[in-house]
Amino acid sequence: MRPSRFFQRTVAIGALGGAAALAWSAGYEVRAFALRRVDVPVLPPGQRPLKVLHVSDLHMTPGQERKQRWLRSLAALEPDLVVDTGDNLAHPRVIPRLLSAFGPLLETPGVFVLGSNDYFAPSLRNPVRYLLPDDGHRNTASPRLPVGTLRSAFTRAGWLDLSNTRGRLTVGDTTIAFAGVDDPHLGYDDLGAVAGPSPGDVDLRIGVTHAPYLRVLDQFAADGYDLTLAGHTHGGQVCLPIKGALVTNCDLDTARAKGLHRHPADSQPDDAGSNWLHVSAGAGTSPYAPVRLCCRPEATLLTLLPRLSR
Repeated sequence: MRPSRFFQRTVAIGALGGAAALAWSAGYEVRAFALRRVDVPVLPPGQRPLKVLHVSDLHMTPGQERKQRWLRSLAALEPDLVVDTGDNLAHPRVIPRLLSAFGPLLETPGVFVLGSNDYFAPSLRNPVRYLLPDDGHRNTASPRLPVGTLRSAFTRAGWLDLSNTRGRLTVGDTTIAFAGVDDPHLGYDDLGAVAGPSPGDVDLRIGVTHAPYLRVLDQFAADGYDLTLAGHTHGGQVCLPIKGALVTNCDLDTARAKGLHRHPADSQPDDAGSNWLHVSAGAGTSPYAPVRLCCRPEATLLTLLPRLSR
């Protein structure tokens, strides 16, 4: 029995729609870099606002000149602080170009953590696997990337390496305490090394992680950090209109795959053991999956403001 003409037309229209979406996501949207702006009320009353540039998931390769120019242009924002939440690399020889692209941002106070793609080169994978439940497999059989060189370059610039450690910076008239972990997606995080009440003798407390696994977010919130910054999710990377992200590549719910939210999800600003969470959708993709749909590559300028007085 031959398919009806209606069915044939439906299939043809669906195929054309899919081809158009693929062309859009791979040909335009993956290079349509955006700057998000978010206000976060976390500073003590009367404190001067603080501009924090959150950069994540660049997945940089040497030939990505448009992305490199865009990254360099972010210095014009004149942030007070840069937070890099990892997955900078996607090629073993990209570090000189990456550092050149960061340019004047490396002269700004900064902190960083590392992601799995700073450790291991990307590899060809079936893209359908991204839509399936996590099977625990991690890409650790690929060649290692020069993560030591990256780490040294950032620390020479004066940025704090927050891999499984705490640190402090004074930015302007704001004293900030940080806690960070190495990549939870690889299981490199050591929460025991940073667990415990956050310092009380500072103006602001920030937790930093590459992958926003709940065990890390829960710890930072319980320990009294005002804000946690993370990346890793790519905002879902391939999203649907209205519905948004289909996956997060971790145990974070898809409703918080990107943007500013509370943690835990149903908490209020005055709730004990809760904080603000910002997840960056990141600015790159794996070289083997260079598509984005309804999820533009991004960096975020967070303006930290005084908390509302009651």
